[in-house]
Amino acid sequence: MAVSPDGIKKFDFKSYLAKTGRNIIKNKEKYLLILPGLAWYIIFAYIPIFGLSLAFKKYIAKLGLFRSPFVGLYNFENVFADPAFMESIFTTLRINAGRLIFVFPFPIILALIFNEVRLGKSKKILQSIFTFPHFLSWVIVGSIMISVLGQRGVVNSLLNLLFGTQPIAFLGTPSLFQPIVYLTDIWKSAGWSAIIYMAAISGIDVEQYQAAEIDGATRLQRIWYITMPGIKSTIIVLFILAVGNLMSGGFDQIFNLSNAATIKVAETLDMYIYRITFRGSVDFSFSAAVSLFRSTINLLLLLVADRIIKRVGGTGLLA
Repeated sequence: MAVSPDGIKKFDFKSYLAKTGRNIIKNKEKYLLILPGLAWYIIFAYIPIFGLSLAFKKYIAKLGLFRSPFVGLYNFENVFADPAFMESIFTTLRINAGRLIFVFPFPIILALIFNEVRLGKSKKILQSIFTFPHFLSWVIVGSIMISVLGQRGVVNSLLNLLFGTQPIAFLGTPSLFQPIVYLTDIWKSAGWSAIIYMAAISGIDVEQYQAAEIDGATRLQRIWYITMPGIKSTIIVLFILAVGNLMSGGFDQIFNLSNAATIKVAETLDMYIYRITFRGSVDFSFSAAVSLFRSTINLLLLLVADRIIKRVGGTGLLA
């Protein structure tokens, strides 16, 4: 900061650049380490932001992104005039709200169980079993579901063998689609997500558990009064991020688990964007408008969730 004759501090850009340059040269090894990650974000996260301008243009391929004519809010008017768009919003909120209720708490419960397992080998085996599904793609998980719940799958074969029942279309019944989404989501992601909570639990002072045990606290009391407050901030941060993702997420899962029989209850906003972009007449401007609306709503939900958490005494996510 440079000081002017009247005593007012002014930002000296040249001094800032010189200081930054000296810092980069001094810590060049550290900057080289973060360079690949920084390049990834610039190429795949920041440069594509220019594509959002498509939402306000009538895209013409031969004119390109920047020369296509500007049409203002015309694309958004078409978006809100489409009944399928509004229906996809309600479907998205319904499925993702269910994820918050049924899927979000499961990694917390799993981490608490892992923390209470005293046998070292058993704990490692359980962690490996529950973490492994995370590394499977949803294409593979969808194939597994067909093998297990299909009309000629394992479950129907057992039911027919034991009770002589006719095959049940588990994957083709609309009312069963959401429960299958939640169960597969828990099976695939709970073990991996539990690692975050286990890391938070490992930071709790062991002496607190020892003191509580001496005072006669039961295991459940130690979990409730020591472990849960110890991971409260982690739960809050992940909950806020989950709320900020209510309008998106889960495209790979929904795409691989849905079919023609369940599409009415499975067309989330991501699926709607996919359908209007790659099926029938391609309209990239319309798709960009939907994507921009989705991202804006996600941002607003994140800010609202953060504000509510702060109002009720939580730490929140944003300063």
